[in-house]
Amino acid sequence: MNTDTSYLGFRLPHPFIAGASPFGYYLDTVKHLEDAGWAAVVLHSLFVEQVTGVDGNAAAHLAPDAELREALARFPAASEYPLGPDDYAEHVSQVKQAVRIPVIGSLNGASTESWIAFARIIEQAGADAIELNPYEVVTDLETTGADVERRLCAIVTELKQVLTIPIAVKLSPFFAAFGNVAQQLDQAGAAGLVLFNRFYQPDIDIETMTALPHVKLSTSDELLLRVRWLAILYGRVRPALAVTGGVAVPHDGIKAILAGADAVQVTSALLRNGPTYVSMMQRGLEQWMERHEVSTVDEMRGLSSLQKTTNPAAFERANYIRVLHSWFH
Repeated sequence: MNTDTSYLGFRLPHPFIAGASPFGYYLDTVKHLEDAGWAAVVLHSLFVEQVTGVDGNAAAHLAPDAELREALARFPAASEYPLGPDDYAEHVSQVKQAVRIPVIGSLNGASTESWIAFARIIEQAGADAIELNPYEVVTDLETTGADVERRLCAIVTELKQVLTIPIAVKLSPFFAAFGNVAQQLDQAGAAGLVLFNRFYQPDIDIETMTALPHVKLSTSDELLLRVRWLAILYGRVRPALAVTGGVAVPHDGIKAILAGADAVQVTSALLRNGPTYVSMMQRGLEQWMERHEVSTVDEMRGLSSLQKTTNPAAFERANYIRVLHSWFH
């Protein structure tokens, strides 16, 4: 059987990619990822605040739960991480010289100028592709949804004109018409769409009456929203589709591929279980393919998508009604 897949123009031996995590901060840990068998690696994001002097290292202000603290205990202190653009570029260059798997840089910018300047730095350092991480909670009440969409697509259009490496966009699901946003990004020239970024919801400390940021590793419960949109988009937009968030066990990866994913990014399960967990993901996929007599990943991809549904909206509504009525049975 053949587990090969294509993502951002790369032919990978299997769909499982190490998502952005502390494993990407250091050369030795990236080597561990390659040695363990991950098909590619997404490095941590370079944030524009790290360049302008504003404290953008959000992780330093988080009060993670016990599970995440345990997972991060193996990594050096945040103050030792390479944060600036020069250090980041040097890190990308060293990683590229040390490993053979595709290395995907990640960037979170602010202005169009910052996106372009730092994306060029990442490309010149040798990254095989770049993942845009436009993580932003819009708090300006005058900013419309159309404004947000326009700005996002303009960034991709501008970057497409100055970069030669593929551009993937890591998106949030919080758009009124997400399918149209995906189509606009397709037209802007995005090579890949990554579904979905996780927005971290702060709690409130009722004693101090202040926000209490915290982050938890994702679980399989978060996968279904991603599977739904993979199934809707598969075969209807040109960019490659990747899933991120909610991939905790091999069955999660299989569901994502059946819905239409070209690649499966794994982060929380990687932090929980270590680099060798990729072998379990691969075995689970291979065993499913053997059991269902599927010879290639390309053959199984999209088998559970809405590509062959003549009216996807009606299909979604019918499923919604069916789920509600099932409550009474």
